[in-house]
Amino acid sequence: MSYLSKTDPEIADIIEKERLRQTNGLELIASENLVSHAVLEAMGSIMTNKYAEGYPGKRYYGGCEFHDMAENLARDRLKKLFGAEHANVQPHSGTQANMAVYFATMSLGDTLMSMKLQQGGHLSHGSPVSFTGKFYKVAQYGVDPETETIDYGAVEELAKKEKPKMLVCGASAYPRTIDFKAFQSIADGVGAYCMADIAHIAGLCATGVHPNSVGVVNFTTTTTHKTLRGPRGGAIMCNSEYAPAIDKAIFPGMQGGPLMHTIAAKAVCFEEALKPSFKVYSQQVVKNAKVLAETLMNNGLRLVSGGTDNHLMLLDLTAQGITGLEAEVALGKAGITVNKNTIPNETKSPFVTSGLRVGTPAVTSRGMKEAEMRNIGNWIAMIVKDVQNETAIKDIHAKVHAMSSKFPIYPE
Repeated sequence: MSYLSKTDPEIADIIEKERLRQTNGLELIASENLVSHAVLEAMGSIMTNKYAEGYPGKRYYGGCEFHDMAENLARDRLKKLFGAEHANVQPHSGTQANMAVYFATMSLGDTLMSMKLQQGGHLSHGSPVSFTGKFYKVAQYGVDPETETIDYGAVEELAKKEKPKMLVCGASAYPRTIDFKAFQSIADGVGAYCMADIAHIAGLCATGVHPNSVGVVNFTTTTTHKTLRGPRGGAIMCNSEYAPAIDKAIFPGMQGGPLMHTIAAKAVCFEEALKPSFKVYSQQVVKNAKVLAETLMNNGLRLVSGGTDNHLMLLDLTAQGITGLEAEVALGKAGITVNKNTIPNETKSPFVTSGLRVGTPAVTSRGMKEAEMRNIGNWIAMIVKDVQNETAIKDIHAKVHAMSSKFPIYPE
């Protein structure tokens, strides 16, 4: 930051404060992770100087030969990682990846069927405040009220009733394994397309820790951060037959110039994910999540669906008589960053909530394992059981700082 500290010390100071926050605390937000030095270098490179509208071999600007090479590398590596026939790495975000699939396959007013936001879905899957809720007729499934898991029979019944053009699976807050084959079968039965949004679990899918949706459903969308541990951005994978429609939906349909510095960083991320060490990492993410979940439950806390199969868990704080917001604030004071989250049958506002979402990708990237998860679980339990105990929070904050110092963000 030598240049930035001289030219804009205010921003340099803010960035340094954020570096210290990440270094000294525990990042347990399930959708966040830590990128490598190599990803950071690619994102901060001079690739950002160039406009590269279009696709490799068919750009609207001259001087794109090296950008073509970078994008081709990103596409080829992503296809190899997931076993995809076609990949588009230009979406600026996961939501824009989803938007492109909708635009490629649906007309305004068609029926989109997806998971309810408050029961684990995502804004871009049909929320009334999203473009999806405004452009399409939306039918939504939830989880079984008893098991708090997806009831595939109920999903099939709803699909037969609603006759959607697109059936979406994948979630932002669902702690269990998703059966992509079952979703595609349901879609086939009603003449619908099926799209899997694997943004949260992409790294797990790529390494076989969670079933892979690519080659199973018609379309797979993802972010490249979260469990893939890359730069913030999106991607789409599909069979070759859908490639022209998908590429056209991204450009010129809804985006102009791609972010070539980010695409270069995506290429780096995909190469990292192809290494054997990334599979070991993904396996540890799930091991850590299971131990953290068990520790929380052993402390008397209730988890939605009774545990986790992936990288995240949902705490139901109803019995503690506190809101997700209160718990998030109290844990934040102790240097433990989580996010308030709705739970099935939520009774509170999404700005308040009855639950917390907790995930293990970032702490696992720092090298933390089962022993650290037990400590973290015990600390979370102590705080949510007594959010007003400032003395205990201060004591745990010191322990968090001490443990964080042993696990640098960028181990050499």
